[in-house]
Amino acid sequence: MINLILCGGSGSRLWPISRTLMPKQFAKLFDGSSLFQRTVETNSIACQTQYVISNAEQYFLAKDQLSSFSGKNPARFMLEPVGRNTAPAIALACLSLDPNSVVLVSPSDHVIRNKDAYIKVLEQAEKLAERGALVTFGIKPTAPETGYGYIEADGENVKRFVEKPDLATAKEYVKSGNFYWNSGIFCFKVSVFLEELQTYAPDMYAACQKALARAISEDSLLRVTYEDMLAIPANSIDYAVMEKSKKVKVVPSDIGWSDLGSFDALYKEYPHDVKGNNINEKHLSVGTKDSLVIGNQRMVATIDLDKMLIVDTPDALLVAPLSSSQKVKNVVEELKFRHSELTNVPQTVNRPWGTYSVLDSSERYKIKRIMVKPGNRLSLQKHLHRAEHWVVVSGTATVTVGDSVFLVRPNESTYIPAGEVHRLQNEGKLPLIIVEVQVGEYTGEDDIIRMEDDYRRS
Repeated sequence: MINLILCGGSGSRLWPISRTLMPKQFAKLFDGSSLFQRTVETNSIACQTQYVISNAEQYFLAKDQLSSFSGKNPARFMLEPVGRNTAPAIALACLSLDPNSVVLVSPSDHVIRNKDAYIKVLEQAEKLAERGALVTFGIKPTAPETGYGYIEADGENVKRFVEKPDLATAKEYVKSGNFYWNSGIFCFKVSVFLEELQTYAPDMYAACQKALARAISEDSLLRVTYEDMLAIPANSIDYAVMEKSKKVKVVPSDIGWSDLGSFDALYKEYPHDVKGNNINEKHLSVGTKDSLVIGNQRMVATIDLDKMLIVDTPDALLVAPLSSSQKVKNVVEELKFRHSELTNVPQTVNRPWGTYSVLDSSERYKIKRIMVKPGNRLSLQKHLHRAEHWVVVSGTATVTVGDSVFLVRPNESTYIPAGEVHRLQNEGKLPLIIVEVQVGEYTGEDDIIRMEDDYRRS
């Protein structure tokens, strides 16, 4: 099978860990590994090829994290300039594949604990898909959850899909024994899905065909244009196809599944100490119990807390009762209303050439730590509203300023006036570390005019 991995989510309910430029699926939440990496590892049991569907910002994150899987077949990528929900993403990927292929569609931010049981349900799903079914994985409910959609089934036949219920209705669903949580994982033959899409969402099918015909193909990378993507009707695979098709089957799945949609769910995935707190060397507990404390830079000391949530990051601190963790999305909405960058940018931002961290920022200046990977360079660019001072901390920088190209070594510096074309490059074999001081009337990240770029960013 081919694993279609959906990476478009922003994971706002796990703020401040999850941001637009570092969504939860790429955050290293578990012993140095991400949910995306765990998805690839788990699904590689049954899938030899990964086809990653993401936006341009997440492409480099995904590609970098896939590099840890040595010896695997190289992944394919499709980049969406703007999200149009799951149905168009899956349709575009399927249109670019062999119609006889069987695909496993999986979100990139879910947890599956019972891999042996997962292998068995995958085998069952693949057989059903080969016989022409659109297969969905129904999770056996362990509680009357109101945050999930449900599937009512009669054996392997799907009777209906149900929206997120209220608590009383959810209790009835669990009690009946023939309702399952809708996992958002699917398996089907490409040709069958596209036939059903053409039948039940013909406008979407036609728009996806047009977009694919005009897409830019580069080796294993497919780029859809912004205008063509925007012209595709936005809809989920559930609404567009699964709720209408007569070919849908469900595989009941008891696989230890969680979508990690809240800190409450994340708390259950971590090992706990004798007091019920997640194990964290940076947490000093005095009388605290059954709490989730996340933070790995400074010591967090708590006294006599019970069932609390504390998330400590360099630029934001979240404190709440653990039972109220679903309300984190309200915080994100308020920050967006205030036009705060805290919803978008973490302190350390990954770029295809390396990373940068904002060390300090005020009205007319910003200080960054920049790391450039060996053999990489930033775009040839200029800024209209700020000048920059670069001080090399380690490594040797190859610097372009105007028509001049020169080396800057440790403890040396250079100055780039506002409006001057410039570039930073690392031709060495070790990471290049510099401190950048920006000074000007505006220091936002959108004050970049790129003349040349190795990574084809607009």
